[in-house]
Amino acid sequence: MSRALESGVPVGTRSGTAERNTAERILDVGERLVQSRGYNAFSYADVAAELDVTKAALHYHYAGKAELGEALLKRYVKRFAEALAVIDAKPADAPSKLVSYAELYLEVLRRQGMCLCGMLAAEIQTLPEPMRAIVIRFFTDNETWLSRVLKQGRQEGTLHFTGSTRETARFVVAALEGAMLVARPFDDLARFRQAVSSLIASLRSQSPAHR
Repeated sequence: MSRALESGVPVGTRSGTAERNTAERILDVGERLVQSRGYNAFSYADVAAELDVTKAALHYHYAGKAELGEALLKRYVKRFAEALAVIDAKPADAPSKLVSYAELYLEVLRRQGMCLCGMLAAEIQTLPEPMRAIVIRFFTDNETWLSRVLKQGRQEGTLHFTGSTRETARFVVAALEGAMLVARPFDDLARFRQAVSSLIASLRSQSPAHR
């Protein structure tokens, strides 16, 4: 039997798959380290040690730390956007969408991490320019998505807030990022959940029927 067809999978295909798997494993470890330590507090040596590979192997997939950081952000932003699309695909009122949105942050906390872009925002001045641009775009895209949800809430009468939807969207993002930050040193998910409950309660319609 030809080696190219051994086990029914072409050797070239197996090699390509293995390389993709290694690249993903590098991203998985890198993302966890950034979410727990920050960008400036992890190194290629840390990733190599966890994966039991050489630093040269890491450089094969990502030329340097800046390239790895950019790849981490692109994957994180893509996955977050996909999660928002899932929320949008389900028929739900605006408060329910806000709860689902907050759950995305809660899931990161469950893994004892922080929002990747939130962590990097704290180090924004030291990041390579391509990474800065992605972090800013992440927050801008989230504000745009939340603005649509807040507009929906106003139209259906389930949310009440002063100011523009954009201003309120910025407040929501800031509140959730801050709630993560405060809950983390206590390792207390209940703190975050309470903050989310208070936030959404403050945005719910204040019509007589809800008082």
